[in-house]
Amino acid sequence: MPRRGSAGIGGERGLVAPSDSNRVRFAEASVMTIAREATVPLRSDWSADNCPIARALDVLGDPWSLLILRHALLGGRRYDEFRAALGVADNVLSRRLTAMVEAGLLRKVPYRGEKRTHFEYRLTDAGEDTLPVLNALVIWGEKHTMAPIPGARMGILHRVCGQESTTTDRCSACGGDLRADDVEWLRSWRTPELSPLVGAQEGD
Repeated sequence: MPRRGSAGIGGERGLVAPSDSNRVRFAEASVMTIAREATVPLRSDWSADNCPIARALDVLGDPWSLLILRHALLGGRRYDEFRAALGVADNVLSRRLTAMVEAGLLRKVPYRGEKRTHFEYRLTDAGEDTLPVLNALVIWGEKHTMAPIPGARMGILHRVCGQESTTTDRCSACGGDLRADDVEWLRSWRTPELSPLVGAQEGD
């Protein structure tokens, strides 16, 4: 910032521009600040935190992981299915799937392809138990964000009673548990048909 200086031309006190040396010092300080910020990790290790919210975020805090869980609940299992549905780069998807298997959200099951053995990624009980979390994101997103397609919406349907639920783990209409095997998602921008969810045990 310019500073007040001594009397200038005509004897008036005016603004004195910063010197070249000050500019250099300011530029160097800015570069050092950017460099320090670049070395700060985007997240910490919260796996040993006393707060269960922090521990859960250590496992579920990555957006790609939640989108993979969304597709797994919709029945996706194979690598190519996840890649096509999510539009995710191979290196990102590989790292996330490996981390989710290590975290106990998914399990690898071999199957024989045309030329070699591949793996499916199936939900575990812990993976299925994230359904209320995703349902909460459905409700929050519908309330606080706007879809780019007018009229597009997502809903949580309880197959047992046939009603839409406005809560995450127990049906707001009948009070029954919202288990994956008993839930369908309405995704109007995809299809007018309801999308049934799958749990950890289906297809074993």
